Amino acid sequence: MSKFNKQSTASRRSLRVRSKVSGTRERPRVSVFTSLSGMFVQLIDDAAGKTLVSVRTSKSKGTKTEQAAALGKILAEAAKSKGLTSVVFDRSRRQYHGRVKALAEALRAGGLQF
Repeated sequence: MSKFNKQSTASRRSLRVRSKVSGTRERPRVSVFTSLSGMFVQLIDDAAGKTLVSVRTSKSKGTKTEQAAALGKILAEAAKSKGLTSVVFDRSRRQYHGRVKALAEALRAGGLQF
């Protein structure tokens, strides 16, 4: 009987999601990383290995979910300024719930399709 710890199961989830998601120049990958204190989001072109846009939360007022929604609006505007309308969403190992869901809904409201 094997015993899993939190890090190994998290990395397995991350690899499972990442194996199915890849970004191109026309349709970059939205990579989401969350920590206890903030949220970091990038638009990545995996074919060229370049980060197109990168944003993170600042120390502002509001709940973490509200900050994630504001971050989604900022990223959507930055993507529109680069001429991007369609993306691939990579939630990494996080569930589509809470901050990740608020970010995704704000991206959709900002005009990005995924």
